[in-house]
Amino acid sequence: MDNQKRQRGRPKKNQDADPNTKAVLLRAGLVWLTSSGFNQSSLDTILSSVQVPKGSFYHYFENKEAYGLEVLAHYRQYFEAKLSKHLNDTRYPPLQRLSHFMSDASNGMAKYQFSRGCLIGNLELELPQLPDTFRHAIVATYSSWQALVANCLKQAQAQAEITADKDPAALAEVFWIGWEGAVARARLLQSAQPLQQFGQFFLKQLTH
Repeated sequence: MDNQKRQRGRPKKNQDADPNTKAVLLRAGLVWLTSSGFNQSSLDTILSSVQVPKGSFYHYFENKEAYGLEVLAHYRQYFEAKLSKHLNDTRYPPLQRLSHFMSDASNGMAKYQFSRGCLIGNLELELPQLPDTFRHAIVATYSSWQALVANCLKQAQAQAEITADKDPAALAEVFWIGWEGAVARARLLQSAQPLQQFGQFFLKQLTH
């Protein structure tokens, strides 16, 4: 009944809506969800922070779940561009590219005084309280990110940076498990040290 009432109370979609409003909402979602998480970020608070009325919100998103999933998709696209920028930079050897990505990501956390984490990692911790649609989106995101790292590690094998007996796909999965843990610890300690420690450890294991 509540859903039906909300449906009737929403304004009809029109073609005069400002396309910049959606971009503003997605950016606001990134800020709040990376700092406070999905469940702790109320829709009213998010909208108030960017002075967007609920009517405008419902022009673009059916509900908070749909909004969260689109913020996740937006973050995935943004982060994959960052990954690809570094991992496909053929000016450097493959392992150095991976190191450059980790440094860039670490600097990004420091820029915001470690108040923001990885959106995917944050949502993963909230999964018991989230709709199952988030689980599928997170798994797909990790699979995509792992494929990018695995491809970089395959190139490292081809250039004899790591030995042929290592499994790039398995190593890529381990990388993301460890990296997300390091991101969480960096937020806890308000320091880049956990990111640096993990990066050094992971790269060292590749060459032994």
